[in-house]
Amino acid sequence: MIRVRPPEAADRVAWRRLWDGYCAFYRIAVPDPVSVATWDRLTDPASPLFCRLAVRDGAVLGLAHVLVHANTWSLADDAYLEDLYVDAEARGQGAGRALIEHLIGLAREAGWRRLTWHTQAGNRTARALYETFAPANDWVRYVIETGR
Repeated sequence: MIRVRPPEAADRVAWRRLWDGYCAFYRIAVPDPVSVATWDRLTDPASPLFCRLAVRDGAVLGLAHVLVHANTWSLADDAYLEDLYVDAEARGQGAGRALIEHLIGLAREAGWRRLTWHTQAGNRTARALYETFAPANDWVRYVIETGR
């Protein structure tokens, strides 16, 4: 059975293995100090950024990073699922679904207006899962890198 829970200090190495796998999957080089700071923010209760881990039999299978933020369309906060990653060996076993279902439950419990995320158009494996929850919409994403 897959359990979803917040990270604990002892999960740092397992989280980092998954984080590095996620970055490699998307071919991004995140500097080590940023990864260290990301873990610190994810585990800081005062941070609007938080993490959930999918765990089975003590093994960390997947991660979800979520940012809760205000928005201009509602008094309720939104939640943005910034990163979702499941170890390649564990894909198709329910970890990704468990993470999303857990986040939907948190959203309802906390009264967030919506939970949103995006993925690359060609990420068929992820999209097959995501579209069991909601269809993709017609929004187009623009990104301007500012060098930070």
